[in-house]
Amino acid sequence: MSDLKKDLQEIQPPKPKKIIQKKAKKSTQQILARSRKKVAKAEQSLRSAKRSAENIKTKLLTIDKSLQGKETQLLTEDQIESAPKNIQEHINQQEVIFKPNSGPQTQFLAASEREVFYGGARGGGKSYAMLVDPLRYCSKAQHRALLIRRTMPELRDLIQKSQLLYSKAFPGAKWREQEKEWRFPSGAKIEFGYAENMTDVLRYQGQSYTWIGIDELPQYPSPDIYNFLRSSLRSVDKDIPVYLRATGNPGNVGSQWVREMFVEPAEPNTAFNVGIDTPNGKKYITRRFIPAKLQDNPYLMQTDDYYIMLASLPEVQRKQFLDGDWDAYEDSAFPEFNKTTHVVEPFEIPRGWYKFRAADWGYSSPACVLWFAVDYNNNLWIYRELYTKKVTADYFARNVLSLEEGEHIHYGVLDSSTWARRGDVGPSIAETMIQQGCRWRPSDRSPKSRINGKLEIHKRLRVNDEEPGIRIFKTCRNLIRTMGMLPTDNKNPEDVDTNAEDHAYDALRYGCMSRPTHPKYAARFRLSSVQDSYHMVDNKFGY
Repeated sequence: MSDLKKDLQEIQPPKPKKIIQKKAKKSTQQILARSRKKVAKAEQSLRSAKRSAENIKTKLLTIDKSLQGKETQLLTEDQIESAPKNIQEHINQQEVIFKPNSGPQTQFLAASEREVFYGGARGGGKSYAMLVDPLRYCSKAQHRALLIRRTMPELRDLIQKSQLLYSKAFPGAKWREQEKEWRFPSGAKIEFGYAENMTDVLRYQGQSYTWIGIDELPQYPSPDIYNFLRSSLRSVDKDIPVYLRATGNPGNVGSQWVREMFVEPAEPNTAFNVGIDTPNGKKYITRRFIPAKLQDNPYLMQTDDYYIMLASLPEVQRKQFLDGDWDAYEDSAFPEFNKTTHVVEPFEIPRGWYKFRAADWGYSSPACVLWFAVDYNNNLWIYRELYTKKVTADYFARNVLSLEEGEHIHYGVLDSSTWARRGDVGPSIAETMIQQGCRWRPSDRSPKSRINGKLEIHKRLRVNDEEPGIRIFKTCRNLIRTMGMLPTDNKNPEDVDTNAEDHAYDALRYGCMSRPTHPKYAARFRLSSVQDSYHMVDNKFGY
């Protein structure tokens, strides 16, 4: 029976072709319908993605427009935090190539002043900041930057660091070895050059740059190269301001002029104006000094190795390289001098303090007058300074009297050489001043007065009983400026180098050697004989 059934199954006729085609058509239609649904869904997702992309693009453009015309196009952490969440997510997904350290490095990159000097201790991240700063306008075709080092080997180090940054920051940026420059997709350029002397810097004559940077500026002995390059700052695009940036450490051959140009005119991180005479009248440029210390660089502070190395240096170098101290000088005649200790904010001199003045005269070289106040403990306070040049003795005397009008000045000490007569009948410098009513007595002219005067200053600079014997008002800028940098005499270590700027020092020395003693201090120790011997109230002086 089973065999019969099997045979019958084998001889059954095939299904009609029409039925098979109908089923196939139905199956195909189902597949097409499912595919159309998938395509429609995909198209919908694509449209949604496009809308989302356009939305993000619009918001990014809004941020970009808000940054236009500002000094930097770099996004700060505050700007990122205030951006929409989807933009924050987009930014956070990007590779972080460089993130400035908080503090001075960030301040340098955001600075809007025309000229900025970022200097101080070694290891503060100055070179990397210098490399990143010119990138702020590399999206603009007219941006042209120049980065300078003193020598070619030093320049090579910067070039190698730039190759780790620039091509990542701007895909498509190309380094051209022969021209020593980076070219960016926008058409912007960053050139790398060296200038060891004025002959080298002449190659940039007639060139125009929107940004110029000089790494290790104090390596130059004078400001000539700096001033020459300043003349090449020009911009043809009103949306691209011009900037001059410099970095460096104290302790180099040019530390003094850099200090005078950037460090001394204002407090750190404070912008100040510099007047420039032009054919169209006086114009002003803004400058700013941003100090840097090793502690500002968290990467080098992760271990103590570099810190220990700098801390183990000799005292002066340690102050320069670790602390970024611009007042620390090799072979300083007065290493005891310290701004923190010896420089104070001005205040009204108490009525009972004893006042006198001392001066070093010069016409071609500077003339300096210092006004002293002696407190009840016989400490000296230098509260006023007159520092001038190429003025006649009579004008000088009248200027001195005008500054102390209304004050009771007990006596004045003037360089003893000013009593020398000019010719057979002409009055001396001192006599000319006295004729104007400005009375003086000669400074100590004993054989060892220079050596003894220096020793007296050393003694008063020392801190005794938690206070020094000399303090200086911060308004006495030239005395403060020259005290720390004054070198010793190579031939006579007991004296200062007279070829240095020693005019304020000489006035200080004359004042200290005049044996200033407050009468109440003298009475306390029964020093009336000393007072009488040195004429603390000098009837011959004329007051």
